[in-house]
Amino acid sequence: MKIHCAVLDGIGVPRPYIRTKPLTICELDLDPPGDHELLVRIDVAGLCHSDLSVVDGSRVRPTPMVLGHEAAGTVVEVGAAVTDIRPDQKVVMTFLPRCAQCRACATDGRIPCENGSESNDKGTLLTGAVRLSRDGAPVLHHLGVSGFATYAVVDRRSVVPVDDDVPSDVAALMGCAVLTGGGAVLNAGRPRPGSRVVVVGLGGVGMAAVLTALSEDGLHVTAVDTLDAKREQALTLGAHAVCSPDEAIDIGLRADVVIEAAGNPRAFETAVALTGPGGSTVTVGLPGPSATATISPLGLVAQGRTITGSYLGSAVPSREIPQFIQRWRQGRLPVERLVSSRVELSAVNSALDALSSGEGLRHLINFEEFQ
Repeated sequence: MKIHCAVLDGIGVPRPYIRTKPLTICELDLDPPGDHELLVRIDVAGLCHSDLSVVDGSRVRPTPMVLGHEAAGTVVEVGAAVTDIRPDQKVVMTFLPRCAQCRACATDGRIPCENGSESNDKGTLLTGAVRLSRDGAPVLHHLGVSGFATYAVVDRRSVVPVDDDVPSDVAALMGCAVLTGGGAVLNAGRPRPGSRVVVVGLGGVGMAAVLTALSEDGLHVTAVDTLDAKREQALTLGAHAVCSPDEAIDIGLRADVVIEAAGNPRAFETAVALTGPGGSTVTVGLPGPSATATISPLGLVAQGRTITGSYLGSAVPSREIPQFIQRWRQGRLPVERLVSSRVELSAVNSALDALSSGEGLRHLINFEEFQ
């Protein structure tokens, strides 16, 4: 079938993207789903820094590739071996499929799936298949999803079904922003009642971490960012205190759990510095592969502090996403407040500019222009 999508043909194109247009809106051919795959109509896709990092070259991926990894959609067709999902079922995409067979999958989410990570690096589905093509030449999948498209074929293990009462905007955010930021708080940070939690970096993932920490009872949450607008928004979401990184250092702010969600070496250093004795620094940001940071090992040893990496919120999506949705239903996790704008797919390059300049939290893409 023919689909409309946003294709990245090469990385490292300079800004402003509205002029250089790294993403081309075009038609591609999409093959039918294989036995263990689904054909999904994409209802909403979120624009995330992980997409931007591929465009600017800080996360190298093979091209050409259809970007987009945070999305929600409706199943149109299921493969012959898929028995637990039906057509018309609403699903959330997750950007790291779990094979449930490798050693990493036995760590209950702590370590990313080995086979899923390998397929993501290659730009294929979990089975190694590529279902996209242009003039007969393959076009690769972004993190097993390729959500910047009207339709996608995905592996069954790349989706989590959700009930029809969950709006598409909310469902899409569950697959990356909430799963990554919220999972980092609950699965990696594991704050106890009365704990002090600091979140450094208030993009979509960082602000989802703030909301998740606030959804727990008895936590004191401080939000840290260089931008005044981000700190002000954190206050409107309920953060107990906000400050800039320099202010946090100057006042001697210390916390039991510090989430670093900026993907910047200086933010990581700040997060470590803000971690109190016996506390944990959880880093979820994705800096470039050559980025380095400087910290004092003595401070870790003498004060019993730990540093933990968390990918995809150290989560098992099929378990965590329903739990986060339940918090949303209870009014404890108002993730729709993370949405800054809604744009058509044809405006994706302009939305990339807004994201790279720090404007807003989550820009959502819809596909009404192709209906």
